[in-house]
Amino acid sequence: MSLDPDHRVLVFAPIGRDGPASTELFRGASLEAVNCRDLSALVSAMTEGVGAVFLAEEGLFGRDTAPLAQWIERQPPWSDLPFVVLTSHREQPAVVAWRRSIVELLRNVSLLERPVQPITLTSAIQSAIRARRRQYEIRALLEAREQTAQELEKLVVERTRELKEANEQLRLEMNERARVEETLRQAQKIEAIGQLTGGVAHDFNNLLMVISGGLDMLDRQTDPNRRRRLMDGMIQAAQRGASLTKQLLAFSRRQKLRPEPVDVAAQIGGMRELLDRSLRGDVHVEFEFPDSLWPVEVDPGELELVILNLAVNARDAMPNGGTILVRGENLPELNDAEIAGDYVRLSVIDTGVGMAPEILSRVFEPFFTTKDVGKGSGLGLAQVHGFATQSRGTVRIQSEAGRGTSIELYLPRSFDVPSSERHLIDLTRVRPKKSNQGRILLVEDDDEVAALVAEMLGQLGYEVTRAASAAAALGALADGRSVDVIFSDIMMPGGMNGVELAHEIKRRRNDIPVLLTSGYAEASVHEAQAAGIQILAKPYHIDELSAALSAARSSLRLDAGSKRSGSY
Repeated sequence: MSLDPDHRVLVFAPIGRDGPASTELFRGASLEAVNCRDLSALVSAMTEGVGAVFLAEEGLFGRDTAPLAQWIERQPPWSDLPFVVLTSHREQPAVVAWRRSIVELLRNVSLLERPVQPITLTSAIQSAIRARRRQYEIRALLEAREQTAQELEKLVVERTRELKEANEQLRLEMNERARVEETLRQAQKIEAIGQLTGGVAHDFNNLLMVISGGLDMLDRQTDPNRRRRLMDGMIQAAQRGASLTKQLLAFSRRQKLRPEPVDVAAQIGGMRELLDRSLRGDVHVEFEFPDSLWPVEVDPGELELVILNLAVNARDAMPNGGTILVRGENLPELNDAEIAGDYVRLSVIDTGVGMAPEILSRVFEPFFTTKDVGKGSGLGLAQVHGFATQSRGTVRIQSEAGRGTSIELYLPRSFDVPSSERHLIDLTRVRPKKSNQGRILLVEDDDEVAALVAEMLGQLGYEVTRAASAAAALGALADGRSVDVIFSDIMMPGGMNGVELAHEIKRRRNDIPVLLTSGYAEASVHEAQAAGIQILAKPYHIDELSAALSAARSSLRLDAGSKRSGSY
């Protein structure tokens, strides 16, 4: 039968009858054998496919074996063609050396010495064929592995391409999602701004209505009691406007805080009288502060405003009366998603009506309130949130409808000793008495504000000269006018603001104290404070103005005295 060419036996025995006889012997053993008459025919047949080669050594005597050596050398790594060589009895040194070179040339060699039995020869050839078949199996495995590697590489390329396409699609989707989220954020900002401006407009229109209507009615009233009631109403409206502005600044985190170590128990404990006056008779306040409670690093005045705000909210949540518990707790090594370190938890707990989940989710939104119109601005908890965040803490709220509310302030622990001085909210204001205080240069561009402040300064005993701009103020100083104090707004037209004016005055006349005032100009406020220039925040009362002017004049005298004592 016809076998695969790769399993053929090639016979090269060109001398005598060895070639034909061996071929017939192999065929009789069911092997496909080919008798090659010369060396070139053998090399050609080997190129077509071969399982084993049977050689008679004398057939290579004197022949050019270079083509055969080249074929053997060029075998692939898996191939090592077996050769069966029939040798003679000659043991001459030259023959032995030649035979050794032939073995080195053929590499995979089995030697059979004449005379050899047919069964021995056939067995040797069959063994060589089996060894060759194992080489072809290795070749098949290598080819299969190579094919698998190529398919895997192709698969990797395909998967890489698919992954690249998926990543590109994901990138596009992420960009689209970011665009949609940004659009949503902008819409939410617009909605929040609309809600904010609407709430501000509503509350300030009410306040302006009280003030403008009251001023209009003053000229129509001759009864002193009614005029007094109108005046009181306008004063309260102005105070509410100032409070609302302060809440807005706290909500926007622009309210300037002055943190210091504060003894919570002493600071809040001193508020009992204020709380009792602010709450109804059926609402009771209890304090629970352990002796080991840590001090906190906060602005003491703002802390009291926050507690007062929360207490009023708790009062309104208890229409039938109840108890408000103000509790302090140490939280060492607190670590969560928002804050980490040593904190004091200050809780304001009421036994009121509580809040439903849909209300609880919106309590920190500006101007969101469940109170009746005119009963609240909706900025109270927003202010609390702004204060807590500015104080490097946070605020959390727990509430359930019908089960009361607990609002928890997390404030950072202070490792410094608190001052013995407490900063309690003023319950009364003392009107300053009129006296001769000196000459003051008022720098204010707004005519109405300037008229009011000039009246207040006159009430305080100052002789007032007004300048409408920084340039006019410098001109007033240049003409040799005698001035004891300069009181200037920060934001003014004309290219020079109040801070720059103060620097110029100090350069020209460092003997004149300067006091600045501002409604809100954060960058200039920071610049002024860095230069040691005092600032009075708008709006202010006449007693606050008096105290600020006195402090500015005293500060200048102290600086001058310090410089004199330090000179030799």
